[in-house]
Amino acid sequence: MAKVRVDDLPGFPSLNSGGRENNNLLKSTASAKAKKSGGFQSMGLSYELLKGITKRGYKVPTPIQRKTIPLILEGRDVVAMAKTGSGKSACFLIPMFERLKRRDPTKGARALILSPTRELAVQTYKFIKELGKFLELKTILVLGGDSMDSQFSAIHTCPDIIVATPGRFLHLCIEMDLKLTAIEYVVFDEADRLFEMGFGQQLNEILHRLSASKQIVMFSATLPKLLVDFARAGLSDPVLIRLDVESKLPEGLCLKFVYCRPDDRYTTLVILLKYVISQQAQTVVFVGTQHHVELVSYILTEYGISNTSVYSSLDPSARKINTAKFVNKKVSVLVVTDVAARGIDIPSLDFVINLHFPGKPKLFVHRVGRCARAGRTGTAYSIFSTDDLAHLLDLHLFLNRFFDINDSNSIGSVPQELLEEEHLTVTEIKKHHNISGVLRTSENAYKKYLSSRPVASTDSNARVKKIKFYSLKPLEVFFNVASKLNTDAPSQKSAPFMAMKEKRSQHTDIIKKYRTKMEELDKEEEVKRVKSKKEGVMSAQEANELDISTVFNKVVAPQKRQNADHLYKEAKSKKQKKVYTRDAENYIPYEAADKHTEDGLAINSFERQAMNAEFSVIDRDTNEVHHKGRLKKWDRIKKKMVAVQDPRAGKIRTESGAWIPCSFKTGRYNEWKEKSKIEEQLAKETASDDDTPFKQLSHEQRYPVSRHARHNAKVEAKKQAGVGGSKELRAPEQIVKSRMRLEFIKKRNAENATRKIENRKRSMRTYQRVQLAAKSGKGKKKK
Repeated sequence: MAKVRVDDLPGFPSLNSGGRENNNLLKSTASAKAKKSGGFQSMGLSYELLKGITKRGYKVPTPIQRKTIPLILEGRDVVAMAKTGSGKSACFLIPMFERLKRRDPTKGARALILSPTRELAVQTYKFIKELGKFLELKTILVLGGDSMDSQFSAIHTCPDIIVATPGRFLHLCIEMDLKLTAIEYVVFDEADRLFEMGFGQQLNEILHRLSASKQIVMFSATLPKLLVDFARAGLSDPVLIRLDVESKLPEGLCLKFVYCRPDDRYTTLVILLKYVISQQAQTVVFVGTQHHVELVSYILTEYGISNTSVYSSLDPSARKINTAKFVNKKVSVLVVTDVAARGIDIPSLDFVINLHFPGKPKLFVHRVGRCARAGRTGTAYSIFSTDDLAHLLDLHLFLNRFFDINDSNSIGSVPQELLEEEHLTVTEIKKHHNISGVLRTSENAYKKYLSSRPVASTDSNARVKKIKFYSLKPLEVFFNVASKLNTDAPSQKSAPFMAMKEKRSQHTDIIKKYRTKMEELDKEEEVKRVKSKKEGVMSAQEANELDISTVFNKVVAPQKRQNADHLYKEAKSKKQKKVYTRDAENYIPYEAADKHTEDGLAINSFERQAMNAEFSVIDRDTNEVHHKGRLKKWDRIKKKMVAVQDPRAGKIRTESGAWIPCSFKTGRYNEWKEKSKIEEQLAKETASDDDTPFKQLSHEQRYPVSRHARHNAKVEAKKQAGVGGSKELRAPEQIVKSRMRLEFIKKRNAENATRKIENRKRSMRTYQRVQLAAKSGKGKKKK
């Protein structure tokens, strides 16, 4: 086959031309394409974008990128499901860059990316800067908690891309009365988290402000029912890409389960971080609620383990600082909740510890999926207790893994010596007056966490009763630690530890007898179970109708029953005749006659695929409570029934028909316009451009084009027209005007220079007078 030159490909510059830089990079790209197909070069991307992708270090697209990027480039609405760390960010950024291509300040923002958390939005913003380094597109960041004045001015710079969180962006839309008709590309990043955090109302309102020709792309790790309903209503003919199955774990991930008593949960965590995991490794600890974050962080700090914490209600600047500490390896442990950990990109994560066992198996997969990314190896430790036994069996069933209680490599307990060694220290730390309130709050929060957690299946609850978890052996990971402790001097042991050790040595025979007796009982139960199965199989074999008909030529049945059956059938047929019959001419069916045939032959059946993939991580129902009229509730302070406030009180009706709080319209934008004098600046520009006096501006003239954007648009128009700045022919009036301006500038500079010289002379005269006066005063004093 003849080799295809890169010069002949559309969209690529010639290698012989000297107008482009880094021709060596293009040569290497061409050689890579000749050697290996299926890369980014085969997607027909522009030169600048391909240059940024290569500069970033990407060579071959991931499976999710190979599936989604061509569909998005076609202009289709896409709902993609993939696990964390599979390259979802590049899936929607590369088609966005290819669609926008170059800066166009006259239209306003053309792309909108919505993220559930500040950390994920900042991460996406940095990735846009790196990947679109050579495209000259302007991107702004709109986050909750930042200064609104700076965000007003940022929107007036006419950006091409807006990366925002839904709450603050909707606030700006209502405050500034923004028209989002120019936006043609919308991305919902981590869409399941957006709905779980309660942003559904904001998303619907933003969606109603967009144009009808928009393209929507949704990327998610799970597919909750709210997201499916939103996609069915807001997307046009969407494509569901479900590449990675939720139960699929990374190949390099090792799962280990540690059993302990409920009181020893924090002690087990300390033992893992102190003895098993090295202090140089990066570890993320997942806890149930944000109240446990502060408690765990305090315990680890008292033990001298460097750690930081992140949770949803933490101050935004503090969250940013704490996350940066862990990412830059200033600390080794990060204590987080499920909500706060969503979107944090930690490429070199080594270990994950589940302090509180997750209620749903898919939530477990999302937690441990942050470890062992991009071909690396990692370990996930999950601490479980008596409250989590049934959920542990559900998890193994979901992952299709065999549950073997005798496998000490994957499941086991902590050696009793280690627990007794550290339990006393942990209890003393808990008694500190500094965390007495946090400890009490965390205990109450854990009770609510258990009550709100989904209940395990009935089969798992029944199986748990038959499994002897008391006979669990210690994990193999603790063997080296236990041997080290045995070599320590007795003086390092605590008094309670030595007392319990002596007590166990006295009752070793009794413990052995009890365990042997329980093993014998288990064997007897197994033998009985096998016998009962055999008997059940023998009794369950009944004669078949075919066998009966072959053996017996004639079968006599009760005559009365036959007559009764015959009469029942006749009565039933008579009733069926009297049933309502529809008029074929005037009847309008609910659905087409060939609907089922068309559904079976459909290539893109989004609804069917979505029903199979539906899953929600949240524990409670997020359905809105519809208040009825004259509804009352009990007031504990007033000790009487009080009418419930109207839910529409203090709210305004938006374009989508929804009711949102009036706090969105605060008038801060009008105050900012008065301070910055933006109206006067734009009015002067329009007056100077159109040679007309100042006038009241319309919305299109006022927003979003600024003077910088207007200047850039003029320069771009001149470039496209092929007219240079210095070679442009000017009118005589323009030449006279420029000469007069130069003369005025020269005259003003000369006046300023003479004024400076006079000021210097004047200051020197005053200085000399002061010196003479001082000398004359000294001479008089001497006389």
